[in-house]
Amino acid sequence: MKFIFFDLDGTLLPMVQDDFVRCYYKLLTTKMSKFGVEPKKLIDALNYGAYQMTNNDGTMTNEERFWICYEKIMGIKKDKYINELNEFYENEFNEAIVSTKPDPLARKIINVLHDKGYKVVLATSPLFPQSAIYNRIRWAGLTPEDFVLITTYEKYHYCKPNLGYYQEILDNLNIRQEGYLMIGNDIGEDLSAKLAGFRTYLVTDYIENRANMSYEPDMKGSLRDLYEYLKQL
Repeated sequence: MKFIFFDLDGTLLPMVQDDFVRCYYKLLTTKMSKFGVEPKKLIDALNYGAYQMTNNDGTMTNEERFWICYEKIMGIKKDKYINELNEFYENEFNEAIVSTKPDPLARKIINVLHDKGYKVVLATSPLFPQSAIYNRIRWAGLTPEDFVLITTYEKYHYCKPNLGYYQEILDNLNIRQEGYLMIGNDIGEDLSAKLAGFRTYLVTDYIENRANMSYEPDMKGSLRDLYEYLKQL
């Protein structure tokens, strides 16, 4: 069976990560300040939770890891504002689409792969709840049903670039490492899939390399170049 793996942010959904994060944090702190939540403390909790999820050791889901961090920083139980937070990711979070640059090519790319019989996996680092990831999929002009598997923080125990992340996907799909293609824009996170036996394609429109890694992709090009390449598979 043929699989192709995609990153989301900066790849299928073009964006500058810092712009998106700033917009997202502003929307969330604005909503939660109405309930007396201090913005700085909330941002500290989000950042600490993201750091700990990125370094998760597989002993618990990223969701469980995040809420432990949240409660530690906030000094409150997650249940106090859980309904408000869930509501945010279902609703106000969608306003952050203004910080992204959706491209119709994403729809064309997925369509051409479906037409060729490929199974498409959304290998986005599982730092967000399902509702937030599903909404970002829709911003890109896609649907959750376009993917045979989507990594969200409720189900996954690692994040990129931990090799455990890629192995967990392969285990959940019940497939072996057979040179599957991982497509993404982050040199450290997405190209690290090479160490797990993947071939890699670097999308160059919005390259990220926060970890200052030196992985070389097997292929690279713009989102348009990627589309032309995939048409020839």
